[in-house]
Amino acid sequence: MKPLILASASPRRCALLTQIGVSFECCAQDLPEHRLPGEAAQTYVRRLALEKARAGFVGGGSVRPALGADTAVVCDDDILGKPRDEDDAVRMLMLLSGRRHQVMTGVALVDAQRAESRVVTTEVEFRPLTEAMCRRYWASGEPGDKAGAYAIQGLGAVFVLTMTGSYSSVVGLPLAETAHLLEQFAVPLWYKSA
Repeated sequence: MKPLILASASPRRCALLTQIGVSFECCAQDLPEHRLPGEAAQTYVRRLALEKARAGFVGGGSVRPALGADTAVVCDDDILGKPRDEDDAVRMLMLLSGRRHQVMTGVALVDAQRAESRVVTTEVEFRPLTEAMCRRYWASGEPGDKAGAYAIQGLGAVFVLTMTGSYSSVVGLPLAETAHLLEQFAVPLWYKSA
């Protein structure tokens, strides 16, 4: 039996857990992702990570701990989710152009006795972009399902001038903090199947 439920179908989160040798089973959760009135961005990503973990715990049979995560790109306290269409993606990318923004990832682990969570904030600075560049990036197909309309681990890496904080958090799962949570719940790292 795999010792962990991952309450996500994100290929990036799956790859990051695999990278650190965690044995897991995906149990994706489709929950509404709406910011509550007056809710701070950090509170938002923590709440969603906890909601996903709790739903994954129940959906996974309530016998193994469940991990949930949520990532948000935040600029001027606005949360930039996944773009609706090309124009929305261009709007987001132009908002980030030549500026610093935050990427916040909430990660939560839940079992029958407890729920623990962390939020990791990384500062990212973009180089100046042109609308034509943003439209060419959209045409690549990469930004369509990405928060903030970019993927730092893909073609969108060319936009990033500097980053302060956790690279893996920007990709979708802060590995150091996740590993610490997993250790607290006795979920093994560096697992090798027989």
